[in-house]
Amino acid sequence: MTDQDRGRSRPNRNINEVLSIAEEILRERSGIVKPLTLRPVLDFATLQSMSQEELEGLAKLEGILGWESLTRPELIYQVLRARMQSSGIMMGEGTLEILADGFGFLRSAAHHYVACPDDIYVSPSQIRRFGLTNGMTISGKIRPPKENERYFALLRVEAINHRNPNEVRSRKSFDLLTPLHPKQRIILETQASEIATRVVDLVTPLGFGQRGLIVSPPRAGKTILMQKMARSVLANYPNAYVMMLLIDERPEEVTDMQREVRGPKCEVISSTFDESASRHIQVSQMVLEKAKRLVEDGVDVVVFLDSITRLARAWNGECIQSGKTLTGGLDANAMQKPKAFFGAARKVEEGGSLTIIATALVGTGSRMDEVIFEEFKGTGNMEIVLDRALVDRRIWPAIDIYQSGTRREESLLDPVEHQKIVIMRKALAGLSSSDAMEQLVNRLQKTRNNAEFLLGIKA
Repeated sequence: MTDQDRGRSRPNRNINEVLSIAEEILRERSGIVKPLTLRPVLDFATLQSMSQEELEGLAKLEGILGWESLTRPELIYQVLRARMQSSGIMMGEGTLEILADGFGFLRSAAHHYVACPDDIYVSPSQIRRFGLTNGMTISGKIRPPKENERYFALLRVEAINHRNPNEVRSRKSFDLLTPLHPKQRIILETQASEIATRVVDLVTPLGFGQRGLIVSPPRAGKTILMQKMARSVLANYPNAYVMMLLIDERPEEVTDMQREVRGPKCEVISSTFDESASRHIQVSQMVLEKAKRLVEDGVDVVVFLDSITRLARAWNGECIQSGKTLTGGLDANAMQKPKAFFGAARKVEEGGSLTIIATALVGTGSRMDEVIFEEFKGTGNMEIVLDRALVDRRIWPAIDIYQSGTRREESLLDPVEHQKIVIMRKALAGLSSSDAMEQLVNRLQKTRNNAEFLLGIKA
């Protein structure tokens, strides 16, 4: 997997902006203008959003030697150094990861929060002064590395989570926020042809703060279902922040997800199957901490995790062994952190919410996977169960209506709507799960939206 593939799907850039920067460099090189004369100042985020070709063009114009052999992070690092030597000013931004030694680094979502040459060093004194914690988005002025230094360093904190640093001090820690049952509904329906999200709205209604499991055998369509759900949240709730976390995933699946799920408030973060278990753990912790910091600021965050089974496997290999081994080779301590991740989902009374929708693998032939699923069974307040029999009959979505459901769904639904859905379930009760879903899909295809479908149900 190339470094370019690891980057998030970049937004459409104004090519004139890139050309104007290149033009200024050429004019300066040719002596038409003097250095430091109102030259555009590139900020850190702008460089990270550039394509590989744009970065290579800037590196060539800056006169960086050997740019052809540099990786994407190295290109960003060298362009940053060259620009700062000429202008002396550069703004940087990233998500803070504090290491055991007390100092930290600003990691980039463009590099999936992995350690890179263009990370920004944050000193322990700055961390103590501003009360910085893991997952905060820090913006500020940076300086190039001095002699014998490897990283750019943060000179001054300008903003924390895009707010004044002094305002953040009064925030309440995530663990001190009051958890509540989900009450504000997330409507996934977007258009008539998207049957999968319409079925989810009817069978397993979703709310902000939901803790949901998608239980799926292999090749049952779980990833596609998550993809459609994420796109629906982005379309219907532009103020929500969506994070798609792919653990132990295939590289081509990551690329597809980056291209299909995108937006100004969306991140697709991954750790592919060729990376270590410690890397899977590190990226999951970064995503969780960032989500918590956003919730502390009153933001509705929706995290899609694929899959919690693979995350538990990673922790099984890295956790301190307790000496107690469960069936399938799972250590007794291995489930503590994955449960803490899943258990973080909640609606909070003070404002904001953390919704986590995670996939759990079953039917893989692995006894460990079955034990992991049993450990999570009943911990969520919503379950979508996918049925392989429906896939064999080419019925999509392959949702088992009878085993899927949401706890306290009446608090999310309008009373009339809830009554209609109860009648719908009773009408389908005498059929097999395959026949029930097939009949439901056929009826939905004949209506323009779920409201029209429910109006057609007679009491």
